[in-house]
Amino acid sequence: MAEANSSTPADFEKALQIGRPPNVVKCFPNSRALIVGGKFIDRAMLAKGNAMTMAANGRNSFVIRGALQAAQRANAAIIIEIAKSEGGASAYCAVNYWNMARIVDALCNELGITIPVAIHADHYGIKSDEDIAAAKIEIPTMFEAGMTSIAIDASHLPDDKNLLANLELNALIPKWAGLETEVGEIKGKQGLSTVDEALFLIKGLNAHDIFPDWIALNNGTTHGIEASDQGIQVDLTARIHEALEPYRVSGAQHGTSGNSSDRLREIAVKTRTTKANVATALQMISWGLEVNDYGNAQLDDQGSFIKVKDQGVTEELWAEMVDYATQQGWTGGNYKKLNLPFENKLLSQPAEIRKRMARRVENFIYNMLVNVLNTQDTAPLAMAAILETGSHDPGPKGSRIEDPAEWTPEHIVKRAAGIQSDKGPAGDFDD
Repeated sequence: MAEANSSTPADFEKALQIGRPPNVVKCFPNSRALIVGGKFIDRAMLAKGNAMTMAANGRNSFVIRGALQAAQRANAAIIIEIAKSEGGASAYCAVNYWNMARIVDALCNELGITIPVAIHADHYGIKSDEDIAAAKIEIPTMFEAGMTSIAIDASHLPDDKNLLANLELNALIPKWAGLETEVGEIKGKQGLSTVDEALFLIKGLNAHDIFPDWIALNNGTTHGIEASDQGIQVDLTARIHEALEPYRVSGAQHGTSGNSSDRLREIAVKTRTTKANVATALQMISWGLEVNDYGNAQLDDQGSFIKVKDQGVTEELWAEMVDYATQQGWTGGNYKKLNLPFENKLLSQPAEIRKRMARRVENFIYNMLVNVLNTQDTAPLAMAAILETGSHDPGPKGSRIEDPAEWTPEHIVKRAAGIQSDKGPAGDFDD
């Protein structure tokens, strides 16, 4: 076996033979892309310690290309993901749950990418009984299309319904796949998650032999463009993670864009977080907008985004995008809705423009992986876990602690009634 921070060509060949899950092998039988289950990515971060990988939301293929190139440079295991709002059945991106694995696989083969990559369906939102019915059709099709990890996000529901939805849908998720669950809808500083809420969800899953790899919290951050420096509450996150330690669940940090590099380093050191989602920042960077050191898009005195000359898309195309957004009444974070109508125009730009879009993303992510998230040289650790396991499934990290008899549907409803929490204001909070 190679040293911890390196792997040999023989290691890669063996990992390629045994590490790809059966759905990936079926989709891409002749591929040399090391697409693996999300569990292996989490294991690699834990093996290094105080490390988080980026879960890069691939809103366009330039972001995915840049993320893969950055991870290869950093020798880092990485996650490529898309959320339901971005890439579900009613979405604002051309990249979606059903074509993202194919895009990743094609780019890995084109670029000679040899680091392990997981394909994650982020924020698969469950907000109603109708969503559960639709999920029973959609989730199997997503795995048929090459997904290797999923986040069941029923955090919009009351605590008992959140847990019951997770229990009902779990049979649809392959045991080898990465699994994320969520408590506390992402609402910034309102409706913060509590220790009791997190324990209720994880204990209830544990009683039914369900062992999530990650839990996402509302720990003070937001999605989209961060308007304040409130950001992630590190101490709250650490307290919740410590309470969950017996269940061996890692943290998934949502809304990473808009939090300073120092705060993200603190999250890596002081909490059990191994997955850091970045979405809006990467979109803005690929387009060529001015961002600060942690990816928050900068505005001029008129409140407009600042386009960096000769970066990202052409100045002519950016002007067209701004005009279109203005006609639609889109401002700020709603610029994300430009992804779908401008997909083909982005792809039809000259090669040198397309390359600089991806290169800008690559440089930003490389810096994050190496200098902020402590992800460098985690690829060999993920590969070592595959070789040690000898298959595509490392099994769960945890084991059953809770008594199933105490977590029947009736007990779940009764227990939930005793949880003291503040869910924050009602409303449609974007995920």
